Amino acid sequence: MMPLSLYIHFPWCAKKCPYCDFNSHEIKGDIPEGQYIDALLRDLDQDLITIKNQPLVSIFMGGGTPSLFSPEAIHRLLGGIRSRLDFADDIEITMEVNPATVQKGLVGDRERFAGYYAAGITRLSIGVQSLNDTHLNLLGRVHSGSDAINAITAAKQAGFTNFNIDLMHGLSEQNLQNALADLKAAIALEPTHISWYQLTIEPNTVFYNRPPTLPDDDTLWEIYQTGLNQLASQGFHRYEISAFSRPGKQSVHNQNYWQFGDYIGIGAGAHGKYTHNSVVTRRAKTRQPEHYLASSRQAGGANFKDTIVDQGELPIEFLMNALRLTDGFNQALYEMRTGLPLSTLQAFLNRTQPLGLIEERNGWIKPTNKGAQFLNSMLEMV
Repeated sequence: MMPLSLYIHFPWCAKKCPYCDFNSHEIKGDIPEGQYIDALLRDLDQDLITIKNQPLVSIFMGGGTPSLFSPEAIHRLLGGIRSRLDFADDIEITMEVNPATVQKGLVGDRERFAGYYAAGITRLSIGVQSLNDTHLNLLGRVHSGSDAINAITAAKQAGFTNFNIDLMHGLSEQNLQNALADLKAAIALEPTHISWYQLTIEPNTVFYNRPPTLPDDDTLWEIYQTGLNQLASQGFHRYEISAFSRPGKQSVHNQNYWQFGDYIGIGAGAHGKYTHNSVVTRRAKTRQPEHYLASSRQAGGANFKDTIVDQGELPIEFLMNALRLTDGFNQALYEMRTGLPLSTLQAFLNRTQPLGLIEERNGWIKPTNKGAQFLNSMLEMV
């Protein structure tokens, strides 16, 4: 049976970061917390028609900033989901946290995190980005390095033992020394998982229109190579291009994406993927929070658009995800998730293997180190 995950999008944030191209909107007034939870549950009811009776293996609350919502709201949301869907015994339930959105002061932080823990959250993903105040300011973040450290300390005191730290490198005014200092400081906070990725300038962002001055290519390469060695030496296994974990602490939710599993997406701008008889359908919800809330009240769900993925596009859709994994994939997974024979990848393999981008061994197809570094270029060969 295809594994099933649930993604929940929270579209509001305290401030729109200049590098962010996600569907997030700065708060104007109070968040309609209760209305939005009601809309999410109606949205889920609408999507349940399209899926089989599969237990959820993971839930991920992303945004925007889910931690703007109170522990009481999260508790009601998870209770509503549990009443509608079975949970796997070892379900992973992750919530993204912005250190600036928890109350100032260690006691207040701890109480808020304790509320999330009691609500059923099992894993946190904490948007640190940097622990250097200069770099945080250049990134437009609204928290300081000490805010991030206090939030992580409070989360651990509240009972969380499984958490990810999001950390960027290749920042404006960053050199090898302070990039590695950032990484070392993050590791010292004892996360079970680190998402360590290079800042990229995306369209439709402030940085795209007013680009910052970033380190030169030689410095970026030196940071990247030295950082990989630093993470490995501290016991973090690289299992995806920018994901590093302690043993057994890989993100269940993200692995389901990368292995081309199915997932429900609820919330403003959320996306889902459903497979029936090898037909893959992608569903997108209306993006603007106000429109999402209005359509939910009127239709009992949310406006959405379904797109059936053409069979000829399935190989590239699968590879865009599976080749992010350092271990790659095997023939059985490809055939199970796409309904296509492995022979449909032969032309791609013939082009990439002689270039040292892909290796095939014992039934597994995986990117080489070179292939992982130039993944986008390699995918153009599909």
